[in-house]
Amino acid sequence: MLRKIMLVLLAGVGGYFVYKKTQQSRAEKDLWAEVADPVTPGH
Repeated sequence: MLRKIMLVLLAGVGGYFVYKKTQQSRAEKDLWAEVADPVTPGH
């Protein structure tokens, strides 16, 4: 019983860290896309 709880808890924590890493990577990618985009006149 305790092993199952620990396994579920560990999976949840692992999933959380994967989610945070994905969000961080996406934010960095968006930032680079914004910086690298050519500037259009009048905008």
